[in-house]
Amino acid sequence: MSTGLLDTSVVIDWDAPDVAAALPDEAAICAITLAELTAGPHLAAARGESARRQARLQQVEATFEAIPFDASAARSYGQVVVAAAETGRSHRRRTADLLIAATAHANDLPLYTRNPDDFDGLGGLIEIVAI
Repeated sequence: MSTGLLDTSVVIDWDAPDVAAALPDEAAICAITLAELTAGPHLAAARGESARRQARLQQVEATFEAIPFDASAARSYGQVVVAAAETGRSHRRRTADLLIAATAHANDLPLYTRNPDDFDGLGGLIEIVAI
């Protein structure tokens, strides 16, 4: 049985056939993904898009109990930031992605993402599963 932490990009697209087929048997989200999804309806330019994002948020909230960003994840974040910085990219513009990665690291979960480039340099710490 496969398990994994879903990046926000996967949660947004999980109805797409290629995404649905690649999901782990047991999927989890973290509080950071929930935070990103909560901001989504407020940031949408059009009412229809806002409504679509709100519906996805409600679906996610009904489906998952988000893994919290706790002290263990905070300690993992330091390792994740160093690994990201070693690629020469700034960690400051990737804060949410790196917090999600730290949560995966702290909970020993592979990270499923539609945007594997966002996690360059982290392969030595966590398994990145590109969908």
